[in-house]
This record gives sequence, C-alpha cells and structure tokens, in this order.
Amino acid sequence: MSIIGKNIERVRGKIADAAEKSGRSLSDVRLMAVTKTVSDERILEAIEVGVDIIGENYVQEAKRKIEKMGRTIEWHLIGHLQTNKSKYAVRLFDMIHSIDRLSLAMELDKRANMADAIMKILIEVNLGGEESKTGAAREGVIDLIRQISQFPNLSIRGLMTMPPWFDDPEDGRPFFVALRELRDRIAEEDIAGVHMDELSMGMTGDYAVAVEEGATIVRVGRAIFGERT
Repeated sequence: MSIIGKNIERVRGKIADAAEKSGRSLSDVRLMAVTKTVSDERILEAIEVGVDIIGENYVQEAKRKIEKMGRTIEWHLIGHLQTNKSKYAVRLFDMIHSIDRLSLAMELDKRANMADAIMKILIEVNLGGEESKTGAAREGVIDLIRQISQFPNLSIRGLMTMPPWFDDPEDGRPFFVALRELRDRIAEEDIAGVHMDELSMGMTGDYAVAVEEGATIVRVGRAIFGERT
C-alpha cells in the first residue's frame, strides 16, 4: 500500500476509535481530503483508495481539478467564497461550507436559480471571534439562517467552524461542543427547509476530538498528504 493509502487507513482508524469512544457509528462520520496545493497525481491516489469527498479552498483551483478528474466523487468548497465567484461555485461544487453573510447567500441563490440547481450549503460560524477568520458571529447565526431559509435554491444542511489554533487538541473541545449545542438549538427552532444534519469541524490536529463531539465531516489534509510545500 502507498504512503497516502497507509495515511488514510491510519486516519480512518482514529476516526473509528473516536466514534466508538463517544458511542457513535463510524458511518456517521465522513472523511474529506483537503487538497490545497496537492498535486493531481496524489489526489487521484487518495481517490483510488476510497476518499469520496475532496475539499478545495479556491474556486479556480477546483475548476481545473474537476475538469481533469471528473465528478465521480463529491467536491466541496471549504474556503472563503467571494460573491463574484458564486456563478462558478454553483456549477462546480456539491456543497459549500463557508456561507457566512446574507449578501453572499442572496447572490448564490440567484446563480443557483439561473443554473437550475439546488445548492447545499453549511453556515460557517466564527466561534472564537477571531478577526483573521471568516464566519458569522454566534449571536447572529439563528437570524441569518431564518433569512437564508427563504431562498428557494439554497438548502441549509448544517454548520461549519474552524476553532483557534491550539498545540493541545483538547483545548479545541469547547468550540466543538459549542457548535454541536448551537446546531441543537437551531434544530429545535424547526425552521422550514433547514436540515441540521452536518457538523463540519475538525482538521489534522484535532479531528479525533471533533468526532467525539459530533463531527459528521472532518477536513484532513496534512495527515493524508504530508506537509504542504
């Protein structure tokens, strides 16, 4: 087995252990391979050993890769989406994880309507209040979701977050707990057309903790492909 194959096997094993520890099923958690700056050959190698979600940060980079590799897997946008790239995003991605403002949702809905598509989205929440990161403020998320839920060509499927960086993964646990609790609060609101099925949280340094706290999608790059050059 290749190094990438062994890495994926190792990551899946840690996901399984974390799921078992928290009384969850392994099938509740999906592994996304984050492929920013990763070569086409190495991405294809990951796909060959069973990765079925690719996470991209940039629309243009994703466009080139999708045209080359096809749509046999899911392509998700996890990076910040500029409003003027919405017209491309609705045609490229199966899900967008980074919706954080009404103006972006409005443009995305318009573009999805023109493409005769229903765009699955996650609402990105900036739980750490970091100015360097995008994401909606926790206090305004429910109101934002109520507004976005009115757009017929967008389907809200859950939440995404990226907590502050910590050396100890345990320090990130409160942020994962907070996102899960926020998800539960939103689900209790029973907003028409809103599905709180997905929690996109956890990366290479902390995905096991995220799984223990309810992650349904973990975004892993370095643990699969190694350090970026």
